[in-house]
Amino acid sequence: MQNPMPPVPRHPAPVHAGIEASLTVELASVVAGARRRALRDGDRQIDTAHLLHSLLESDAEVRAAVGDGAQVARVLGYLVQRSIGYGLRWQGSVEGSGVLPLVRAAAAVPGWSPSAVAAMTGALARAQTRGDPRARGIDVLARVVTDAGCRAVDVLCRAGVDTAQVGERIAAASRHASRG
Repeated sequence: MQNPMPPVPRHPAPVHAGIEASLTVELASVVAGARRRALRDGDRQIDTAHLLHSLLESDAEVRAAVGDGAQVARVLGYLVQRSIGYGLRWQGSVEGSGVLPLVRAAAAVPGWSPSAVAAMTGALARAQTRGDPRARGIDVLARVVTDAGCRAVDVLCRAGVDTAQVGERIAAASRHASRG
């Protein structure tokens, strides 16, 4: 009798090495936190809600773009409820709006939802547009709020956050930073 094949890990794998190499230390920590959260929640993939949760906990610029303290607290409340009610409908399913071409192209990265990969690759593209080789948390948030079908946007909307306003705040802050 032959030895059975070793079990395939059922936890989120690191995203493509090229992407992770292009993250700031802070954003790499966010990704590690999202990976731990996905594993703890029993999810096979990191999704945009995991990324949003980790970003809100660690990035003041992201919190400011989302809104005031009360809005951030509401969003975190929904995210915390993920494993005890809210979000249970997501278990066993793959996040992906199917609307964005990047989402379809990114579908093959193991351990990551297509929408999460699209958010990370979009964040890198945003950083490169401003001449920065490394993406920051605000770049991920800027990309996430453009994907109306992703889980992070679902959470934001259910918590009463206007994602169009978040996008406007990010754009205004970017314009201000480029002038100053």
